[in-house]
This record gives sequence, C-alpha cells and structure tokens, in this order.
Amino acid sequence: MANRKRPITLRCPVTEQERSLIFQKMAQVPTKNFAAYARKMLIDGYVIRVDYSELKAVTAEIQKIGANVNQIAKRVNATGNVYEQDLAEIKGALAEIWRLQRLSLLKAP
Repeated sequence: MANRKRPITLRCPVTEQERSLIFQKMAQVPTKNFAAYARKMLIDGYVIRVDYSELKAVTAEIQKIGANVNQIAKRVNATGNVYEQDLAEIKGALAEIWRLQRLSLLKAP
C-alpha cells in the first residue's frame, strides 16, 4: 500500500436499491471499473443546489391564511351564523392563495 498512487480510501454505505441504481447508471458509460466511475462522478459530477426560500415564504403565507379561515370556521360553528364579512374574508384569502400560487409558478425555472 505504501507505493500506491491513491493511498486514501473513501467509503460510503448504500442500500441494495441504491447499489443497483449506481450500477445501472454505470452501465450507461463505457467502464466496468467501479473505482474509476465513482472517482469520475465524485470529482466531475454535478452538484445541484435548490433554493427553497421562495417556497417556504409562500407556505408560511398560506399557513397564515389557513389559520384565519380556521378562526372563521370556529366562529361560524360556535354561533351558527355566517356573516357577510366572514365570506368576504374567505374569498379574499382564496384569492391570495391563488395569487401566491401563480407568482410561484411564474418564478419557477
């Protein structure tokens, strides 16, 4: 081992399903040498970083709207009356949800 070109060994445990997928992908390139394939993918493979901050912000807004709708529903169930203001607030909340949805879709790649 002292005179090996690559003396450092990296290990990565995988499931049987992951192993199968790795070998399926390896079959797509002209190599049967797993070490060469793994080294090439680790060095030159793509790193994909997804920014979920917009989605998290939209989700937070929808959760706030949902809390408002739940408060209205609780009041309606307690009193048995539906007020015009409550209906207008629900319609406004739904319009806001659709606006946020469209905005998210427009910003999607």
